[in-house]
Amino acid sequence: MTPAVSSPVASGHTAHEVPTTLDGTHIHMIGVGGCGMSALAQLLLRRGTRVSGSDMRSSAELDRLTQSGARVTTHQRAEAVPGDAELVVASAAIPPDHPELLEARRRGLPILKYAQLLGALMSQYDGIAVSGTHGKSTTTAWLTFLLRQAGLDPSFVVGATVAQLGGGSGVGAGPHFIAEACEYDRSFLNLRPRRAAILNIEEDHLDCYPDLAAIRAAFAAFAANVPPDGLVVLNGGDAGCARLADNIAARVETFGTSGADWQAVDVVLANGRYTFAVAHRGESLGSVRPYLCGRHNVDNALVVAALAHHCGVAWDQIRAGLTEFRGVHRRLELRGTARGVQVLDDYAHHPTEIRATLLAVRERYNPQRLWCVFQPHQHSRTRFLLKDFARSFARADRVLVPDIYFVRDSERERDLVCAEDLVREIHERGGAAAYVPQFAEVAALLAAETQPGDVVLTMGAGNIWRVADDLVQRLGGHLSD
Repeated sequence: MTPAVSSPVASGHTAHEVPTTLDGTHIHMIGVGGCGMSALAQLLLRRGTRVSGSDMRSSAELDRLTQSGARVTTHQRAEAVPGDAELVVASAAIPPDHPELLEARRRGLPILKYAQLLGALMSQYDGIAVSGTHGKSTTTAWLTFLLRQAGLDPSFVVGATVAQLGGGSGVGAGPHFIAEACEYDRSFLNLRPRRAAILNIEEDHLDCYPDLAAIRAAFAAFAANVPPDGLVVLNGGDAGCARLADNIAARVETFGTSGADWQAVDVVLANGRYTFAVAHRGESLGSVRPYLCGRHNVDNALVVAALAHHCGVAWDQIRAGLTEFRGVHRRLELRGTARGVQVLDDYAHHPTEIRATLLAVRERYNPQRLWCVFQPHQHSRTRFLLKDFARSFARADRVLVPDIYFVRDSERERDLVCAEDLVREIHERGGAAAYVPQFAEVAALLAAETQPGDVVLTMGAGNIWRVADDLVQRLGGHLSD
């Protein structure tokens, strides 16, 4: 296996070079329950690699890994590293003093970042990487689905569960490897894709980036990893992307705006879904009506069409793939309907994502009242983007905010902001919001106060989906599969 290049910024532990082969190796993965880590673990298992791992808490992801043959535990201590482990992989969120990392160092085991391993796997294929502050999972999964339908059988890693793909990862017989390219900790700099997309560039992960300029510089470095004979698909309407276009050695094609290489024309919203024609360099290829709702998914569809086109997929197959894809777990997912109340769940955890998702719900469901239950993800993100978060809920009638999901941050950071700060900011902008700390309290309040015609949307990157499922059951409904 070709070694991947280490990220220029350490994530709290010393990373080693990737071994030339993983065949027969026992890999132990710390933080294996995360979206990306669990998907990569599944991919390794399907390649015949022995996998063990640990995470902070039980989850459906850990259950699936156990069923697939991994040895997993929620007891994160030195003893969790099996005696026959030969290689340790840690997510970027793992602190340097984590007991399993300390044990791996004591034994002299090689330690890799998740992104290094992902980069090494991608280097064996015709790599396609989808980056951006928002939309990576949906676009990556959509492209994977389309290439599968077209018979190209790609390998893939998506940082979410995708029912139509049988999970979040897969090993295909085709030449392509499709993966999300995450900017956190500059981890996407470990990837050397032949084709890449940059969907958008905004402020996020300010716990590891000092400012927006540093984020843009990281995306520029990612684009520079694409070879001169490769392709980068850029958002023509995004200021951050526009700054990169003239400095990329690879071929560049833009999407989204007037004058872009890929455009949606004759866009019509009817019954909550968009119909539009896909145009490439002024030539209309044909009309599509994707199943996915939301104006943001029109742009995502253009990216999928562009990348599929450059993989040699014919338009008729592109149109079918754009139309038939049903989405990703926790992206505007209907969890159930009961007593005339529709309950949805979404992963949105950034102000831009919240705005786009609330608009999509308004367009698709036309609710009598739209209740939004938002669980902030990370204290640092909440603090850095507090005022923008408060502005993002304008399309919600009522906002309920439980405690902030604590992950990665220090205890000091935890003391600097709380959920009540966000509620106060929403109030100052004329919004109706309430701090309801516990999930059971939230579900009980909603069960008592919602009325027929209402839509409840749970939102956040943590475990807020539990409220959606609890509410459906309290209302006497059945959970969607």
